[in-house]
Amino acid sequence: MTTPSADSSGTRQPRVWFITGCSSGFGRSLAEKALASGDRVVATARQVHRISDLATRAPDSVVTLPLDVTQPAQVAQAVTQAHAAWGRLDVVVNNAGYGLIGAVEECSEEQIARNLDTNLMGPIRVIRAVLPILRQQRSGHLIQISAAAAISNYAGFGIYGAAKCGLEGVSEALRAELAPFGIRVTIVQPGPFRTEFISRSLERAAIALPEYAATSGKFAQFLQRISGKQPGDPDRAASVIVEMVHQGKAPQRLALGRYAVEKVRKRIEFQSAENLEWSTTGASADFPA
Repeated sequence: MTTPSADSSGTRQPRVWFITGCSSGFGRSLAEKALASGDRVVATARQVHRISDLATRAPDSVVTLPLDVTQPAQVAQAVTQAHAAWGRLDVVVNNAGYGLIGAVEECSEEQIARNLDTNLMGPIRVIRAVLPILRQQRSGHLIQISAAAAISNYAGFGIYGAAKCGLEGVSEALRAELAPFGIRVTIVQPGPFRTEFISRSLERAAIALPEYAATSGKFAQFLQRISGKQPGDPDRAASVIVEMVHQGKAPQRLALGRYAVEKVRKRIEFQSAENLEWSTTGASADFPA
């Protein structure tokens, strides 16, 4: 289980968090809430100057590092430096990423490859880099920031949702693979939260085909309308995650915000009803008993 180290007197030491994508949104909120709880943070961002204030405010508890998760050598270096800072890693948060809005046909191959590289391969690189450390410790908690698009996807979020679904599939396997080493894995599924995701972290497809105006185009317009008005509070979400870690709990999935919680409920009901309708037909594909 995930526990901080103890000194010779038995006093519990602060946990060490390694968080990607700390320049804004969930990453920034998580870094601040973890620090406020008395823990230590290795905060990373592609543009490290955007998080320099964290180290200024808490120089004894924060290390800031440049990290682009699409660069394998930089991932390896950041993990090595993070581990060297306090000699352990307790919580690893894969948060860095960005959205891609557009119908699958509208997105260029280069856009698709770059998005999958950042949102799926990036977290996998981080995971593979930290696992030797966590296995040696026989403890740790991987927190994978997914999305409501992985609960059920939307027209216009095909590629982004595919990356998050892939991350969830990897995470399910990791839970089984890492349990013998005391390493936990939690998938976090946020609904719409009031971050800069739409305004700053959302790329548009290379072309806009009129045939998709009523589907992916309509969804893109919806996202713009809710930007800055999302119901989710990233600071409250961060508090939930930090408290979950401190309680030693690790659900397989944690839906955040009423929207995501309700979306999970509807998805389960839909899948149950559809499975019931098609169960006899599906079962008939086996060899006769």
